[in-house]
Amino acid sequence: MTAIYLKRKITPRVQNGHPWIFRNETADGSGEGVEPGTTVDVFTYDKKFVGRGYINPKSQILVRLLTRDKNEQIDAEFFLRKLKKCWEYRQRTGYTENCRLVFGEADGLPQLIIDKFNEYFVIQTLALGIDRWKPEIVAALKTIFNPKGIYERNDVPVRELEGLTQQKGFLTDPFDTKIIIKENGLQFHVDIDQGQKTGYFLDQQDNRKAIQHIVKGADVLGAFTYTGTFEIHAAAYGAKSVIGIDISENAVEQARRNAVLNNVDNICKFETANAFDVLKQWGKDGRQYDVVMLDPPAFTKSRETIQKAITGYKEINLRGMKLVKPGGFLVSSSCTSLVHPELFMQVIDMAAKDARRNIRQVLFQTQSGDHPVIRSMENTQYLKFLIVQVQ
Repeated sequence: MTAIYLKRKITPRVQNGHPWIFRNETADGSGEGVEPGTTVDVFTYDKKFVGRGYINPKSQILVRLLTRDKNEQIDAEFFLRKLKKCWEYRQRTGYTENCRLVFGEADGLPQLIIDKFNEYFVIQTLALGIDRWKPEIVAALKTIFNPKGIYERNDVPVRELEGLTQQKGFLTDPFDTKIIIKENGLQFHVDIDQGQKTGYFLDQQDNRKAIQHIVKGADVLGAFTYTGTFEIHAAAYGAKSVIGIDISENAVEQARRNAVLNNVDNICKFETANAFDVLKQWGKDGRQYDVVMLDPPAFTKSRETIQKAITGYKEINLRGMKLVKPGGFLVSSSCTSLVHPELFMQVIDMAAKDARRNIRQVLFQTQSGDHPVIRSMENTQYLKFLIVQVQ
């Protein structure tokens, strides 16, 4: 097996358990002539074992570690053990029917995402090294779950950075990719083939439950509604009226179908519109709501455009606050991983100042527990969810 040696001044990040080994952390010539995607051993400069993982000399992240146990081999049994361990964690923490079964680095399987929807599974293998093990991962899923179907959603640009093509399709016999799942006692249509990411945003399932008290008897506005999950929760929890807006006509149509599915279409109304334009105009029109919910997509994935993301978050939260009745509530989310929690709160405070509104925090939390956070890996804590009272 090929040996990769770290430079003498190994970074604390690697020593403290981060699985990524960057090219500039290794001795000159490391990885040259090695077939991309193969398994290698990583050692310190003085030949002490660090870990074993997969390599891609074409990537800035040269090696992603899979184990730090020198006696553990990377083979089909390894992936079966790891997936069983992932499932045990979800069972013990109460995420079983629908959950993120594997959350990449947080589960010790870098760049592997597996979402479980009832008895169907959706896989993303986002790096060459993990993509090579896709048949073994599928076999492990079949052994543990005997699923009705497995689908890959590898139609994501990040794969191209690893020399991989974008693709999607069945990894088992074909099945109907339009399914219905249950969440918090409600039902939602999920389009595994055409929906965003893997078809549904499981990371907000606990946060959607968190609005249950503030929406009772309330007039609610939801922006960036996507398929209406927050809005339908609000209606089910006793909101008087709910309006959801999204720029995607397809998303709005599915939100309407979800409202019908849950018998709240008499309360929930959905409109196709640009949220930035609507929030600004409705503020000028003097509209007011008891609760305003903002759940935008990531505004940037690049540090070069982080200021643009900050400006965007400040703008929508300022507009949202102006639409909240005194004593009402603003519900705001950010899934931009580069906007860390402290920065997000600073943006909220700036928005409140410019809106000339006083706020007090009701709740702040991150993604649901099936997306576990490793505090030494910043990329595992990406979602920020906030409820504030606006006075």
